[in-house]
Amino acid sequence: MPADDLLSSNPGADAYDASAIEVLEGLEPVRKRPGMYIGGTDERALHHLVAEVLDNAMDEAVAGHASRIEVELHADGSVTVRDNGRGIPVDPHPKFPDKSALEVILCTLHAGGKFSGKAYQTSGGLHGVGVSVVNALSDRLRVEVARGRELFAQEFSRGLPLGPVQALGPVPNRRGTTVTFHPDAEIFGHHRLKPARLFRMARSKAYLFSGVEIRWRSEIDDGQTPLEARFHFPGGLADYLAEQLDGASTYSERPFAGRVDFEERFGTPGRVEWAINWTPSRDGFIHSYCNTIPTPEGGTHEQGFWAAILKGIRAYGELAGNRKAAQITREDLVSGGCALVSCFIREPEFVGQTKDRLATAEAAKLVEGAVRDHFDHWLTADPKSAGAILDFLVLRAEERMRRRAEKETARKSATRKLRLPGKLVDCTANSREGTEIFIVEGDSAGGSAKMARDRRTQALLPLRGKILNVLGAASSKLGQNQEIADLCQALGVGMGTKFNIDDLRYEKVIIMTDADVDGAHIASLLMTFFFTQMRPLIDRGHLYLACPPLFRLTQGAKRVYALDEAERDAWLARGLGGKGKIEVSRFKGLGEMDAKDLKETTMDPSSRRLIRVTIDEDAPGETSDLVERLMGKKPELRFQYIQENARFVEELDV
Repeated sequence: MPADDLLSSNPGADAYDASAIEVLEGLEPVRKRPGMYIGGTDERALHHLVAEVLDNAMDEAVAGHASRIEVELHADGSVTVRDNGRGIPVDPHPKFPDKSALEVILCTLHAGGKFSGKAYQTSGGLHGVGVSVVNALSDRLRVEVARGRELFAQEFSRGLPLGPVQALGPVPNRRGTTVTFHPDAEIFGHHRLKPARLFRMARSKAYLFSGVEIRWRSEIDDGQTPLEARFHFPGGLADYLAEQLDGASTYSERPFAGRVDFEERFGTPGRVEWAINWTPSRDGFIHSYCNTIPTPEGGTHEQGFWAAILKGIRAYGELAGNRKAAQITREDLVSGGCALVSCFIREPEFVGQTKDRLATAEAAKLVEGAVRDHFDHWLTADPKSAGAILDFLVLRAEERMRRRAEKETARKSATRKLRLPGKLVDCTANSREGTEIFIVEGDSAGGSAKMARDRRTQALLPLRGKILNVLGAASSKLGQNQEIADLCQALGVGMGTKFNIDDLRYEKVIIMTDADVDGAHIASLLMTFFFTQMRPLIDRGHLYLACPPLFRLTQGAKRVYALDEAERDAWLARGLGGKGKIEVSRFKGLGEMDAKDLKETTMDPSSRRLIRVTIDEDAPGETSDLVERLMGKKPELRFQYIQENARFVEELDV
């Protein structure tokens, strides 16, 4: 039950009229719902504030107006980001003559110079909410602007100006913007900015744009991060890749690296830079960026890059008379390929304010077209390296196909010998590719899901109740637990050191529980199990959470679904476009949804929503600590966490 509903027992709460409707003005929505703007109030969100300010400085550098950026972490936990760019305008804003453009930018959502494309051809901050969100979530923020040989300053607190812009006099040898802010403890609690994380952030930005020098300084000594450093990498991503590989043996002495301006090639603003090499020494990876913004979930620029590499290596194999090259897939490329891709495009479309995935369709075509010809030339210019890479990829393809054949045999054998759990409803596909298993809560949900599934690719494993909390449980207890045994048997893998990702029987493992407290608890227990006993399953991107809706809204022939109350209210406010009254139905659980609803909203790949479970690459140790605090044996750690974070709770379900 939402906390607001608890007030209904109060006689005064019955006076529901216009005065009860709350209107959030200015930056109030940010402080009320910080998760909508920076993804939460945890340590990752805290560091995202610095990224927002640094991205603005990088936009000035990429646009050719700044050559130097300074990042300084102060002893009190505040941060200063300084650039030598044009400086934020301080003259009166045409729409708000009594306010400077500086105040409008700092205090207004969706205000900035990046919407029309006139001030910036490419930029990382496009929603116009970045620096204003930082202002809203800081208990103090000061901006200094050196513009036209004059220095101006203005101070703010929690999104509100403490006074007008002040003219501080002439500064003939200074230009650019300086932002100093201190994150608000009311929002972020005990979390503090970490020198190591900010150091890595600043260094990676310098790699992404060779034309900028970034200077780092920290007044906090963590014993491992330099107190001062200077970053300037003329080699760009090639230098970055060399550092990432750290001397590992590679199949080519020099990486395939390059840069192409889209303007020259396709007549559109932007460019792409890349670096890739293959190594037998470690697992492959790809780190991608758009307008210097990290995109950990990839997106269209990654798709275009891998398409160019795959087509190029297959074409080279055909040219070299190696027919097996046609068997190479993207999976083989990624398995040993270590790649960095950075593109700059105009008006990119990201998924979410934290910009984890690029969705601009045009980026795939631009990147593929830019990379493909260069890769063809690189392969033919160095036959020795090209041959070594081709042989390596063919071996990976043959190994993958052999494992698939063994897995098909194992699947058929296991089915014949009835070694799979009796309650598993398996799919009919013989290979792992394209298959998925839904771990569902209870037999009733399993019944609806069984009718809603695609029999060819979707399997079901119903669980009865809550599985064992594996943190702190004895290994003998794990082995004796029937639910865990069924889960391991269905997935085809062992636990801990016996886990082998190649034995996994399904491409996606999807946790599908009710959208209530018990369902969230079951999902937490399952994620804890996978995190502690089958970690590579998460690292390789195989674990997902289903997103069943809470509500169905119908108006005549129109029907839509809402994940939560906020989405329901949004639909009610704008209407469905049908005729008559809007009827709202609430699903109490998956078992109450008919097969049609469940398929359309939660199981059909063409219309469902899935959340991929990931671990923060920059702070894996913090994830382990959080799991231990929340799911471990020590209740005092959970109590401490509740005390530290209770004030951030917006709705209470009891």
